Amino acid sequence: MIEMGKTCKVRVAKEVDFGVYLDAYSLGEILLPKKFVPDELTVDDTIEVFLYFDSEDRPVATTQIPKAMVAEFAYLEVVSTTEYGAFLDWGLDKDLLVPFAEQHRPMEIGHSYIVFLYIDKKDGRIVASSKIDKFLDDERPHDFQPQQQVNIIVANSTELGFKAIIDNSHWGVLYQNEVFERLSFGQYKTAFIKQIRSDNKIDLSLQGGQETRDENEQLILNHLTWKNGFAPVHDKSSPEDISKIFGISKGAFKKTIGRLYKKQLITIGKDGIRLKP
Repeated sequence: MIEMGKTCKVRVAKEVDFGVYLDAYSLGEILLPKKFVPDELTVDDTIEVFLYFDSEDRPVATTQIPKAMVAEFAYLEVVSTTEYGAFLDWGLDKDLLVPFAEQHRPMEIGHSYIVFLYIDKKDGRIVASSKIDKFLDDERPHDFQPQQQVNIIVANSTELGFKAIIDNSHWGVLYQNEVFERLSFGQYKTAFIKQIRSDNKIDLSLQGGQETRDENEQLILNHLTWKNGFAPVHDKSSPEDISKIFGISKGAFKKTIGRLYKKQLITIGKDGIRLKP
């Protein structure tokens, strides 16, 4: 389906002096300006473009890659302000407007904000809003599953840890005692669904999946090799002691040494873990 504010593959319908017109089906023919037309492109070829509106609110295509598309959240910088609102750099020639009414707080040039991109129903323009809560509905059904890999944007800090936007649709929580790296507002990360609680809230983890399990195993084996085969921590050690040595949570550590023990690669004693000869 071809939509404004999205990327799509379309056919070249005709060539003109100032570019080519693309067949955007129900949207009609849309101009790809000459400066974006590859030299080898001809009629009936297909090309991937992004569709948006130019400074005169006419549909136009570009081969530039936007930092975000309609129905997505993004962390974008304010590059100017006018009587209409703030304008954000989203990677295209025309900046993205955040109307004053859609600013959670007054936006300042040089500052970055998490915004949601959408098409204004009143005039059909692509705009953004920093009032992100109204675009996240935790009551909406989802099909997330434990251990599923997801993309997140770190959006807020709380007493428990960090709130993050999951796959542009729901809120999730990263607990402070399970985060072993510095996180910053607006940071993009890969995470994993830890659990879905009875109230439909979603807990996240930065550790999960087979790749992370393999990395944790190698981390511990490398440390033991470097430290003459011994580390003074075990499954009863404090989370602080485990984090200080390995930089992972106690839960991840216990699962990892359990797997290494079953593989007969280590022994677990009262004073710590040892690499088997």
